Amino acid sequence: MTDRAQALAAQLIRNFHEVELTAFKREPLYESRFARLARGTAARKLGASYDIVEPGKTTCPYHLHHAQEEMFIVLEGSGTLRVAGERLPIKAGDVIFIPAGPEYPHHIINTSDAPIKYLSISTMEQPEICVYPDSNKFMAEAGIGGDRPFEALRKVGEGDLDYWHDEP
Repeated sequence: MTDRAQALAAQLIRNFHEVELTAFKREPLYESRFARLARGTAARKLGASYDIVEPGKTTCPYHLHHAQEEMFIVLEGSGTLRVAGERLPIKAGDVIFIPAGPEYPHHIINTSDAPIKYLSISTMEQPEICVYPDSNKFMAEAGIGGDRPFEALRKVGEGDLDYWHDEP
């Protein structure tokens, strides 16, 4: 490849089989290995990650976005999509579309006995308000080009909180 082609490839292409994974664990429910794929690319309005979730675990609390849309592509395994108060079975090959808005709180739970692997894709809209129905919190974010000079997590009637406040 030419130098220009190599530079373009570095800005435009990521192979999720070749990225370094970051391990995350917070007992009792959260455990995954993941890679943020869009960071360091030319993308400004798209986020993407590769997630591997262990049996019985999830990556994040049940939440909804007021601005961002998300899509999940299940690559391997099976589990449960908790969405809008329901639990839907998901499996390899499923493509899940989550619109922004209060009608679609969601998260993926690995309810199987093997890891589930999926791609997460989001529109990265700013400003963003996320709501966490199980813990009655909300998070406000604002920024340009991926920078977030303002970020606050609050519970109705309380001040700034830790992200995990009142989450199991």
